[in-house]
Amino acid sequence: MKKTNDVVMIMVSRRKPRQKSEYLGHRTHGRGNCKNRRGSGNRGGRGMAGICKHRWSWAAKNAPDYFGKPGFTNPNASEDVKTINLFQINQYAVTNRIEKKGGKFHFDFEGKVLGTGDVTVPLIIRASAWSKNVEKKLKETGGAITKFEEKGVAS
Repeated sequence: MKKTNDVVMIMVSRRKPRQKSEYLGHRTHGRGNCKNRRGSGNRGGRGMAGICKHRWSWAAKNAPDYFGKPGFTNPNASEDVKTINLFQINQYAVTNRIEKKGGKFHFDFEGKVLGTGDVTVPLIIRASAWSKNVEKKLKETGGAITKFEEKGVAS
């Protein structure tokens, strides 16, 4: 700023020219033929128009599930049930991760106990369900299995 006779004069700063000014003197402003700007015909339609016609290769690559029905889910399908194997429970007992009362390990599980693996220690298990081999394997080692009473259900 310059001071002249106690009047402050501000220097003029030039603004960067707008992009539009770069095209002054050019008929189509970089958009090809002037007819190309009319409507949406030049771009093949708006949105997903022509996806099964002239945009099929785009659809095959970028939207392969666009056509067809989504299928159905079985309304009678059961929920996933939590499961655990006998050898896992036995491993918990051997590493003292479950409590021991009266010389036997007690384990509660709200799910199904499967009979895979061997049992080396006496186990008392409470579970919602179990397979046939579980009872036989537990009796051999002096253990037992009983029904787990679910919360909110009085019996």
